Amino acid sequence: MTLNRGTLHFISGRLAAGKTTLARKLADQESAVLFCEDVWLSKLADGISTFEEYLKWSRRIRSVMGPIIIDILRSGSSVILDFAGNTTVERRWVRSLFEGAEAPHMLYFLDIDEEECLRRLAVRNETKPEGLYFANTSEAEFREISRWFEPPMPEEDFQMVRYAQ
Repeated sequence: MTLNRGTLHFISGRLAAGKTTLARKLADQESAVLFCEDVWLSKLADGISTFEEYLKWSRRIRSVMGPIIIDILRSGSSVILDFAGNTTVERRWVRSLFEGAEAPHMLYFLDIDEEECLRRLAVRNETKPEGLYFANTSEAEFREISRWFEPPMPEEDFQMVRYAQ
């Protein structure tokens, strides 16, 4: 018997690289269910003022989302994750989802350098697009968050599409 599974699409890229924009575009193209971390944070978290608080709330959200995402993939529908996917630990969590669902996956790597991301961040801070939890991020905060960024490596063995500047 052939399993009819949806595909799990997820994105890796620095802050302001364009992950949310790409996630929304993919959700439309793939007729997929979009899970946006920023939306969940804005609805559930009672104010986040530190990176540690963000990590705490992100773990809570993922503990609820994980089983739901696996069920959706098993039902045959595809899922787009608008989550950072920016460290090997985060990508291992995503792997647990598509492997748990026995579903295919695709990682989209936005290989955008820091200076371009800072330019995009300035625009984002001005326009404050809907659905972004962190809509006013300073350059210092960007630099602090960016130091944790780990680009996907070949040994992680993901099906991957790379986007550059």
